[in-house]
Amino acid sequence: MANIFFRIIFSFLIVMLLLLLLMNDKVALGQDGDPVGSTQGGGGREMVPALFIFGDSLIDNGNNNNLPSFAKANYYPYGIDFNGGPTGRFSNGYTMVDEIAELLGLPLIPAYSEASGAQVLHGVNYASAAAGILDITGRNFVGRIPFDQQIRNFQNTLDQVTDNLGASDVSNAIARCIFFVGMGSNDYLNNYLMPNYNTKNQYNAQQYADLLVSEYSRQLTTLYNLGARKFVLAGLGRMGCIPSILAQNQMDRCSEEVNQLVMPFNANVKTMINNLNANLPGARFTFIDIARMFEDLLTNYRSYGFSVIDRGCCGIGRNGGQITCLPFQTPCANREEYVFWDAFHPTEAVNIMFGRKAFYGDQSVVYPMNIQQLASF
Repeated sequence: MANIFFRIIFSFLIVMLLLLLLMNDKVALGQDGDPVGSTQGGGGREMVPALFIFGDSLIDNGNNNNLPSFAKANYYPYGIDFNGGPTGRFSNGYTMVDEIAELLGLPLIPAYSEASGAQVLHGVNYASAAAGILDITGRNFVGRIPFDQQIRNFQNTLDQVTDNLGASDVSNAIARCIFFVGMGSNDYLNNYLMPNYNTKNQYNAQQYADLLVSEYSRQLTTLYNLGARKFVLAGLGRMGCIPSILAQNQMDRCSEEVNQLVMPFNANVKTMINNLNANLPGARFTFIDIARMFEDLLTNYRSYGFSVIDRGCCGIGRNGGQITCLPFQTPCANREEYVFWDAFHPTEAVNIMFGRKAFYGDQSVVYPMNIQQLASF
């Protein structure tokens, strides 16, 4: 009985806090001079009410920590340069969406597995390592949260906030939020390219890209029907150049076979964005050309201050990519000079650089508008 009583009291206090935040006709997820809460990680005015994040290990910040999963990063040296230490981020520090949140004037967005109460008012991160567009992707890692389930988790958040704040205020605010989606990498690395999957025998590169983007379009339309209007979609990078792939050959060269494999996906996503922008009233989709960013980085890495582009800062074997970063392994000391943190993921330095390019960049890297412009609509 005592536990039930305290739960009721806690729920009441949360509701009262949310009602106080809504006083003076302030919007539920705040901006425009009436922010919900005054914490602003970027040190500036909030450009949007909130940021909702969907994706995989490139932007996961802890949702796999309590899952029965082999895809986890809640141990040292992950987070060695992050103020909170290891959190579940697959990086030595910031992910790309951490930088974007700060540029938007928002605090760092909490993981869905940890977010509660007023924390959700600036957004939630639903991303999960090993997750894909397809539910079957990543099953070698056991526990993960596929994109369809991430969307259901967002609906749970939406239902909770709506119950407390009212449908009208929440609907208006959600339409001004940014929805960042970075999906697809695992559908190749941990599905199509895995020998224990039959996918490669069922589809050629174009057929598989068609399948993925058909599902992707359905999923994004579901988010639209839940009220999302401003979308940022991250394309796939030069996956043939990551240390895990480099380690599979003796030549220390990018696998053009893998790079060519994912090109139809990026092309299809661009076409999909044009179609969704044309056919979904009020929707604005923008595409981050991660492949072009990576190509520029790998070509001109020295001008960006990097010196190592072909091995992970933390990993074992050839190119630091045969076995990814292990618990309590000693990473490289000069992390700011490495493009790759482990066998699969970029360093904080690259994440910050790409986040800024996505925020401020021109149409050569972010199309048809950058995140700063999208936030202003």
